[in-house]
Amino acid sequence: MQIESKAAFESLQAESRARHSDAQAEIHVCCGTGCLANGSKGVAEAFAAEAEKRNSNGGPKLVVKPTGCHGFCERGPLVAFKPSGLLYTKVKAAAVPEVVEKTVEGGEILSRFLYKDPTDKSRIEQYANIPFYKHQNRVAMRNIGLIDPTDILDAVAESAYTGLAKALFDMDPDQVIDEVETSGLRGRGGAGFNTARKWRSCKKAEGDRRFVLCNGDEGDPGAFKDRSIMEGDPHSVIEGMIIGAYALGAHEGFIYVRDEYPLAIVNLMIALEQARTFGLLGTNILGTGFDFDIKISRGGGAFVCGESSALMLSIAGKVGEPRAKYVHSTAKGLFDLPTVLNNVETWANIGAIIDKGGAWYASMGTEKSKGTKAFSLVGKVKNTGLIELEMGTTLRHIIFDIGGGILADRPFKAVQTGGPSGGCVPESLLDLPVDFEKLTEAGSMMGSGGMIVMDDRTCMVDVARYFLAFLIEESCGKCTPCREGLRQMLVIYNDLVEGRAKSGDIERIERLAKGMQLGSLCELGKSAPNPVLSTLRYFRDEYEAHINDNACPAGMCRELTAYRILEDLCGGCHACFKACPVDAITGEPKSLHTIHHDACISCGACFDVCPDQAIETFPKNTLFETEVV
Repeated sequence: MQIESKAAFESLQAESRARHSDAQAEIHVCCGTGCLANGSKGVAEAFAAEAEKRNSNGGPKLVVKPTGCHGFCERGPLVAFKPSGLLYTKVKAAAVPEVVEKTVEGGEILSRFLYKDPTDKSRIEQYANIPFYKHQNRVAMRNIGLIDPTDILDAVAESAYTGLAKALFDMDPDQVIDEVETSGLRGRGGAGFNTARKWRSCKKAEGDRRFVLCNGDEGDPGAFKDRSIMEGDPHSVIEGMIIGAYALGAHEGFIYVRDEYPLAIVNLMIALEQARTFGLLGTNILGTGFDFDIKISRGGGAFVCGESSALMLSIAGKVGEPRAKYVHSTAKGLFDLPTVLNNVETWANIGAIIDKGGAWYASMGTEKSKGTKAFSLVGKVKNTGLIELEMGTTLRHIIFDIGGGILADRPFKAVQTGGPSGGCVPESLLDLPVDFEKLTEAGSMMGSGGMIVMDDRTCMVDVARYFLAFLIEESCGKCTPCREGLRQMLVIYNDLVEGRAKSGDIERIERLAKGMQLGSLCELGKSAPNPVLSTLRYFRDEYEAHINDNACPAGMCRELTAYRILEDLCGGCHACFKACPVDAITGEPKSLHTIHHDACISCGACFDVCPDQAIETFPKNTLFETEVV
């Protein structure tokens, strides 16, 4: 069915919205990667079987939709019911007949499936009343959880391609760019470059052939929001790219996707084919004479290919290595031709901006950071998952209101933003508004949207070491400051956490960091010292303790840490005895237990499972001063 006019598109949209108007209920089953790992495919199939049985018997019509990630997939499988707004968590396939009979048909709420608030232990029925959801404002993720990502009519019913129709029929290319400029949209891949300025630069560049690219090579540890958008609403990305191509006069596009994202690739391929079938992609789009098509390029898993010039070389079939920054991709990008590259989240915003207007988008956020931002909230926080909120929201609101606070109510220590290129923000900056400028001032960055929460049991020296080790594996090795600087820095960090630290190590780290920032070819090397410098800036005392006292204040570095049981608190519950992997703990149930340090490997398993907080850490170098083994 090829749509060749604005009236035909509006007719399709009306038909799509009316498709399920006679349904008694819609049952939305989260089938994002997180929920699938918990068995949601079986849950969706069970609901579909129940719906088919009831529909064939002439009962009230039930519609079952497998959707993308609701964002709260750690509580999955998630099942949302429309129009009631009820949300069930951790639903199993075996319970589906009961849920359909009692909840869908009988109106009974099964409390065991309701979300339990971690603060007051109350059960919350409505999706919209759960703190994790009610504080969000979704634009890029506006349709995730509402649509079946493999059904284009579902997407059209929720206003997908409405912005495209408006752009093609009511606006010229320059007006499209003007609207994006009014919105104040900045790149959501990390750099935060002004989107309209990038588009104008490409449009002015010399060349008869232009490319529009989408960066789906999300590689930061703890980040998964781009994956979830591609899985849950691929049409938002495709629509944004078509609008961008129209504005630029481009006819060819590529979506570069990590090969580790198989579901995203499958859903994108289905969405592309459906868009072509309906005349929304390919030749003569919507009968306007505009031609544009998109191909998928699968990345090989190299973190450095998330860098713009390396990504373009990879698409071209060459080794993914960065080029010097004086070569601008808007003038000489893919195949040395004018190219616009934006990331998944950026493209997902474009359709909504054109549909509702740039001023609407600019009304959200801060003066310089407009709109909303998606984050992957993970780590030592009670509610982990995918969130989207207005720029300028404070870290405290994100971590304690949306995230529900720190696991086991331990003290908050830091939050790491921006992935390996970002930094660690301490407790003293919890009221920091999250936007491009404020995070940069704090020594971190927005990055691709990873947000890792840490408690008092996190060693900040070891955190910096982790990111250094990650970047060594991912560096292309093309330039000496990055290749050698990372390795030299890691040697010092290994000494710090393994008890070989010496005076002057901090100064050596700072000199290496400065050299990498000044001499590295691309942002991987230039920003690699960020986790190092931010931890030195806010947690220098931990470094000094590792050097001067040969101790880890967080009690996490094995070579520096020992454990002991406090006599007045130990109730003999036997939990530590069962958890110890090397049988270094002895004691009978309901009696005082003992840790034998000659056998202890300082893994911390006993500390983690003790319900009475009867185990404490102390510096291993004072072991023989305090206890006799």
